[in-house]
Amino acid sequence: MSSRDFLLFVAICVAWAFSTVVSKIVVSDLQVPPLFYATIRFVLVGLICLPWLWPMPKPWWRTIAVALCMGAGSFGLVFKGLETATPSATAIVTQLGVPMTTILSVLVLGERIGWRRRFGIVLAFLGTILVMWDPQGVSASVGLIYVAASALAASIGAIMMKQMHGVRPLQFQAWVGVASLVPMALTSALLEQGQVERAIAGGWLFVFAVLFAAIVVSVFAHTAYYGLIHRYEANLVAPLTLMTPLITIALGIVITGDRLDLRTVTGTGIALLGVLIIAVRRNRMLPLTHLLRERQ
Repeated sequence: MSSRDFLLFVAICVAWAFSTVVSKIVVSDLQVPPLFYATIRFVLVGLICLPWLWPMPKPWWRTIAVALCMGAGSFGLVFKGLETATPSATAIVTQLGVPMTTILSVLVLGERIGWRRRFGIVLAFLGTILVMWDPQGVSASVGLIYVAASALAASIGAIMMKQMHGVRPLQFQAWVGVASLVPMALTSALLEQGQVERAIAGGWLFVFAVLFAAIVVSVFAHTAYYGLIHRYEANLVAPLTLMTPLITIALGIVITGDRLDLRTVTGTGIALLGVLIIAVRRNRMLPLTHLLRERQ
């Protein structure tokens, strides 16, 4: 990988990590309802990517299903989780998407995996469980349960997307925004209150967060990543994406005051080692990290 592309990759990972921290501030500190925050993001993504909407990828029902899984399902749940979960823990639990997608690829696509990747799956789950476990009680981990559900939704969407062909990145982003907008808006209207008032109270910080998430992360970072994954082998690019949770942890400590105890640090190390083992194994049928990054 050239120095220029490596620096671009670092910038992409920083954007993804910063987006998690900023989203935490929006839904926790500014107390903007998470489903409403996701709705506004989808509005902007849909508007920006509208020129790439048509023609609709076929079959239409799979396009809608994938967009809902990786849009409304994934973002709605992770933003809900960030109300109580820290950015650091969220970044680690999100990595469950890699072993989940691997397991689903075996069950749905008939892929075969060796003992090393099986071992990686076990490590990823054990490390994540250690991060999610809280001696104070299950209630302290509810936010991370939402994050884990978000990872599952994204994994299901990734498997379904593998069965589609010829979908361009901006076209996919357009359908994520359009398909997710109505269900997310309705859910927010039914379950949340004071959305507009809290968003207005958030001022320029809320505006910045939404614009950053929609334009920098969903449009530019994802498109640039898509170009890199096609330029280089997946087993070269995949391990580099582990910079994202590490950067998120660092930003979480600096910006939101995350605290890492020995249990969390140990769980993080075990989980990331498992994800690394899964990612570096050559996988011709399913480029895991590329598919999961569609959710960004």
